[in-house]
Amino acid sequence: MREIAITTEFIKLQDLLKFAGLVETGGEAKERIQAGEAQVNGEPCLQRGKKVRPGDNVKFAGETLGVRYAD
Repeated sequence: MREIAITTEFIKLQDLLKFAGLVETGGEAKERIQAGEAQVNGEPCLQRGKKVRPGDNVKFAGETLGVRYAD
């Protein structure tokens, strides 16, 4: 699992995927999320604006991202 540190209360799912380098554009993130390729905490998620908070895990493109607060 790769840890992603954020400095805000949450990050939107599409922004997390861009920040982690798993997609190149917001348009690509939108299409792939709506196609059912993302999971948040083990549940399929079709909402690109889903608020992902520290402690959540996201699975996408064979990779697991753990979100945490930056130190």
